[in-house]
Formats: sequence, structure tokens, C-alpha cells
Amino acid sequence: MQLIIAALVGILTIVLLIAVAKLHPFISLMVGSFVMAVCAGVPYDKAFSSFTTGAGSTFSGVGLLVAFGAIIGTILFASGGADVIVDTIMSKTPMSLLPWAMALIAFTVGIPMFFEVGVVILIPVVLFAARRAKMPVMLIAIPALAGLSTLHAFIPPHPGPLAAIDSIHANLGLTLGLGLLVAIPTVIISGPLLGKVMARWVPIMAPEQSAAENAEQSPEHRPTFAQAITVILCPVVLMLAASVVDLTGQSTTAWGRVLAFIGTPLTALFLTSVLAMVLLGFMQHATRDAVNGMVGKSFGTVAGIVFIVAAGGGFKQTLVDSGISDVIANSITESAMNPLIAGWIVAVLIRLATGSATVATVTAAGIMAPLAANLSPVQLALLVLAIGAGSVFFSHLNDAGFWLVKEYFGMTVGQTLKTWSLMETVLSVVGLGCVMLLSLIL
Repeated sequence: MQLIIAALVGILTIVLLIAVAKLHPFISLMVGSFVMAVCAGVPYDKAFSSFTTGAGSTFSGVGLLVAFGAIIGTILFASGGADVIVDTIMSKTPMSLLPWAMALIAFTVGIPMFFEVGVVILIPVVLFAARRAKMPVMLIAIPALAGLSTLHAFIPPHPGPLAAIDSIHANLGLTLGLGLLVAIPTVIISGPLLGKVMARWVPIMAPEQSAAENAEQSPEHRPTFAQAITVILCPVVLMLAASVVDLTGQSTTAWGRVLAFIGTPLTALFLTSVLAMVLLGFMQHATRDAVNGMVGKSFGTVAGIVFIVAAGGGFKQTLVDSGISDVIANSITESAMNPLIAGWIVAVLIRLATGSATVATVTAAGIMAPLAANLSPVQLALLVLAIGAGSVFFSHLNDAGFWLVKEYFGMTVGQTLKTWSLMETVLSVVGLGCVMLLSLIL
């Protein structure tokens, strides 16, 4: 009972610090870990030992991958590669299919880019397309937001899925492959199909002077569509190839060892970063200093995310070392609740309380980690996806993403709740449904 109370007090501390005191999640997770350890009976002068161990191991396992993902996304954006992808798809799409095209663009661009960066890139495009087609903004905006949010929840190298994979020791390539299977129907239902309904509920039109006029100018030399899409798909192909080698038992052959090596997450993202520097940088006549500048700029965009994820790893390790996670896992096991549903519910509760999808993912993964020892590789991957689905449930007033969407599209709080918040909820529930369906099939 003391351990259960300690867990509740620790999580409540984090929630209050983030949601009420408006303290940064990194500090909140660190304080919550300390409070939980002390309440669990750990001497106060040793209360940070587990936290620092967990934060360090999480940074080495996740932080480097997030950094390489940021490099790829930043170079894709700065080189004009993202613009090329958007322009190519838009130019070949009839007006009636614009919502579907926008979902495809968001899905493609969202693989290597973090949610906030994708929003900054796509919202001017959404406003421009809606004005040109004389369509309600939500008809095009919801598919774009659904695509970005789905990738953020399910697909590595986004921080949440990476942190969950690291915590429960899931196979990254397998999680990526199953994540794509879950993401496609989830984007379709919560994007273009749901957007038709929401456009009737909130029939706002694009303003005459949209952000498209103020968008950052693309560089003089832009990469081709083939070059840009090659960079995006490279890590996906490498990691999936390594998973196929592992699942078919070919990892002991000469070619299998090579594929397994280049398909490991760190190697795949490193090679893709180099490929991005060459294809989207040097081959576009960018100087060495310019390419180095893009790489350096990318680190600043993810520093906060990396520290939050590392703090989540510290919180997870405190749960494990104090024995709290074993108690929670035993309680879930005794209740006979499906671990996938349990992981989703835990992530939903933390998401509703803190407003952060990343905090919800890393915390829920830490709580569910002891159950992972008894799960198959497929079930481990599905648990990561179930937690990811729960982490985006009902974004509301305590989520920075809520205000970002509200201000960009000039909506009221009520309109944002009826569109963005509801879309996130549908995305979460549909994602869980797809995960449960896969669990019955595989």
C-alpha cells in the first residue's frame, strides 16, 4: 500500500506542477521522481540515484536518435525539400481531392519532422489551398493535423514512440512496420472523413491575407522530389529491412549481418543524416558552413524534448528500482485487464492531466515496463502503439498544441474543442481499435 500511495503522490506531484504551477515538464518530472522515491522509503540522500541512472540510459538510447531525426527534418525544411514535396503533390491533385492530398502530404512530411515543425510548414499551405479552392479551412486543416499527430504518436523517430520502445525493449523496426499499418486507417478516418463533418460544424474560411504571404522564402537551389522523398523513406526502408532479416532468421548470413547493422536505429538515422547533408545540402550548392549551420540549428529545436524524455526515463527508473512498477504491474495482471488497454488508459489519464503527449508516453511506458517481460515481440510493439494512441487523447486547454492550432486558424476555444480536440480523441480511439485488431490477427 505504501508503494501504491507513493506512485499516486509522485504522479500527482508531476500533474500539479505541470498543470497548475505551469512548471517545465523536465523540472516537474525530476521533482515528482524525488517525492515518489522518498514516499516509497528511499533515503532522501539517495533519492536521485535511480533518476540519474534512468535519465542517462534514456538519453543514450533515445536522445541520439532524436538528434539525428532533428537533423534530417531541419535539412529537409531549410533546403526546400519539404516545399518540393508539398508543391509536387498539390500540383497533381484535383480540387475535389485536396483533403486527401493534404493528409498524404502531412503523412509524408511528418515521418522525419516533429509535430510543431510540421505545423509551421503546413499551415500556410493549408490556408493558401483553402483560399484558392474556396473551401472551409477545416476541410483541409483536419486531414493535415491528423496526419502530423498520428505520426507523432505512432512512428519513430518521434520522441514518444522512441522513449516507449526504449523503456519496454520493443523492436524498433517491428514497431515502425506495425505503426504504419495502424497509422494509415487512423489518418483516413480522423482526417479526410472526419474533416467533412467538422467543416460543417465550424465553416470558417481562410482569411484574405494568410500566412502564405509571409512564409519563409525557399532557397535558390531546391532538391528534386525524388531526392527529398529518398531522404524521408531511407530510415524507414533500412529499419524495416533489418526487421525482416531478424524475423526470417537471416541475421547470421553475411548480407543479413550487413542489413541488420545498417538497419539498427542509430546507424539508419546516422546514414540518413549524412544522405540528407549530401542530397539536400552539398548537391544543392550549399556551402559547408551552411550545411553545418543547419545541423547546429537542429539541436536547439529538440534540446527541450530530449531533456523531457530523459527525465521521463529517470522517473521510469525510480518506479522500477523502488518496486512501485512491479506492484502496479501485479495489480493489472490480477485484474485480468488486457495490457494493451491498460497501457492506453494509463497514457490517457496522464495526457488529460498534464497535456503533454511526450510526458504521457514516457510515464505510461515506465509504469507498464514490468509487464513487458511476459509479452512477445509483436505484443511489445503493439503495447508501444497502444500507449502512443492514449498519449494524444483529447487535447485541451493544458496542451500547447491546442493553443498553437487555435491561434493559427483564428478559432475560438469552443471551435477548437469541436475540431482539434475531437479529432485527437477520434484519432486515439481509432488507433487503439486498430491496435486491438492487429493483436487478434498476429
